[in-house]
Amino acid sequence: MAPDLWSLYALMLKARLFEEAATKLWYEGLISGEMHLGTGEEGIIAGVVSQLRDGDAMALDHRGTAALLMRGVDSVSLLHEFLGHPQGLCGGMGGHMHLFSKEHLAASSGIVGSAGPAAAGFALAAQYLHPQSIAVAFFGDGAMNQGMLMESMNLAAVWKLPVLFVCKDDGWGITTQSDVSTAGNLDDRARGLGLLAFSVDGVDAARVWEIAHSAIERIRSGEGPVFLHARCVHLEGHFLGLQTIRILRDPLKEMPKVAVGLTKSILKLHGAAVSERITGLKSIMSSVIAALRDPRRDHAHDPILHTRAALQSDETRLKAMEDRMEEDIHNILITVLGEVPS
Repeated sequence: MAPDLWSLYALMLKARLFEEAATKLWYEGLISGEMHLGTGEEGIIAGVVSQLRDGDAMALDHRGTAALLMRGVDSVSLLHEFLGHPQGLCGGMGGHMHLFSKEHLAASSGIVGSAGPAAAGFALAAQYLHPQSIAVAFFGDGAMNQGMLMESMNLAAVWKLPVLFVCKDDGWGITTQSDVSTAGNLDDRARGLGLLAFSVDGVDAARVWEIAHSAIERIRSGEGPVFLHARCVHLEGHFLGLQTIRILRDPLKEMPKVAVGLTKSILKLHGAAVSERITGLKSIMSSVIAALRDPRRDHAHDPILHTRAALQSDETRLKAMEDRMEEDIHNILITVLGEVPS
């Protein structure tokens, strides 16, 4: 059985356009607090969520927008929620991180690693109430160092709970690189807890679909949980407004803010020794130079572009789909705001 690339692309594109619209609202100050986007994860989410059916559940992390949209949660109520409006999915009280839809058996949380216990709970209920239904836990690689996630994977293996644990590995835990904070191999860690483990490049939605398909079939048949390790790149970093990305995109505007502060620090009469200040300056400049080689700058890591390239032989159908999706997002903004932000 092969995946339908057109269907996958439609799911991914809808999520991307919605989050791009939310980004504009955030920069205009209409969405408060931190904003964590799933841009760059769409191939992973679509490859898994497209195979869920009624009775299946999702436990999500703080980047739950794409999964909820792909699962069929109303986009208008979702945007209202981001804006803190009473008509939002959770009455405007959850923001973009703490989202719940009883109808879709979906729950998200900003607590790192909490998708594990939630999915185990969903799966235990499924064993009794919805035979052959499954639960999916989505989380980042940083969550793999949280005890509650490890305990959930162990429990799922012991009780053969129908859970697909999906690790969206971007190689970072906020602003800390995973290779300096996480020991060993994540696949081996999952296997050590009794789970079957697969790895996949998350930029390839079709490949994610294929591996997830075999994993989900195994889980539905009662053979126990599976760990899916999918690598990706968060195109906006951990959250919107990450300074290194702002510097990369608009160096003439952003670098003076950094340079002025650094210059004042170095020239200050009191404080640390000059040698220490210079060492700190070198460290900061190394980070900026490293950012110039950041994979987020490479279009090859964008799952949307990767999937689109495979569909370019039918430009007419592709343009019609993209125009329709953009019109849908336009209409959502009109419905929620009464106008489309400039």
